[in-house]
Amino acid sequence: MRLLRPFWPTLKYWMEVEVHVFGFSIAANVLLSFFPFLLVLVWFCRSIGWDTAEQAVYFAMSDLFGKEVETQIRSGINWIPNRFSHFSYTSLFLLLFTANGIFEPMEVALNKCWGVKKHRSFLMNQLVSMGLIFACGSLALLSIILSALNYEFLKGADATIVGKTATWTSIFFFKMAAMPVLMLALFLIYWILPNTKVPWQRVVPIAIVVGIVLEAFKYLMKWIWPTFLRKLQIEYGPFYWAVIIVLVSFLASMIVLAGAEWASRGAESPLEEPHH
Repeated sequence: MRLLRPFWPTLKYWMEVEVHVFGFSIAANVLLSFFPFLLVLVWFCRSIGWDTAEQAVYFAMSDLFGKEVETQIRSGINWIPNRFSHFSYTSLFLLLFTANGIFEPMEVALNKCWGVKKHRSFLMNQLVSMGLIFACGSLALLSIILSALNYEFLKGADATIVGKTATWTSIFFFKMAAMPVLMLALFLIYWILPNTKVPWQRVVPIAIVVGIVLEAFKYLMKWIWPTFLRKLQIEYGPFYWAVIIVLVSFLASMIVLAGAEWASRGAESPLEEPHH
């Protein structure tokens, strides 16, 4: 009980109905923005003729959701003939619109953690969300580019580095590049999104810990994938991969929100609210 005592407030926080509403709202918008985001990434990779970067995008999807889901995603991306012959402004608009929807419930949830009563106006929320979208999207693109450059370096540095050696080295480098990027994205969300002045010193360690927990959660999901995936395929048929994205996003959002609750714990009074 003494070991569980620090986690008891977080467990009670997870039991609140509002938190589940926030989590499912975030997960639904992740599903809506997921495919447009991939289309924009793949278009970018193909427009510059960089096949290795495109394969790095698929590898990231496999790392997140498993090989079978990645295969479904790859099939869906190549479903429409000549899909990438020109840039799709529709995909960009859908990405911006749905990705903004991720940060709306997240701002409300983070404001609740910090005791902030007044939320940003809709317009201000959209502007802040837009900035976070470009920041987090650029970080994700940076992680993919670093992974692609590393794989090309391995292939060019030594012709004998092939097969599993290159694959495992690429995976290791991808993890080393992705972890700091994830932690920096979490820091920006925790620091900027609440409608109040959040001390950066309080959210830096939380962003690091939550990044590590999310990575551990990813490995836990991979461990239970075989049984879990079969169950979902039976229950949901061809829609199972969309259900996986929603469920994984919901659980990940609960971890992110728990980090916000942890960071705000001990604040005796609401922080000063900026005027927006």
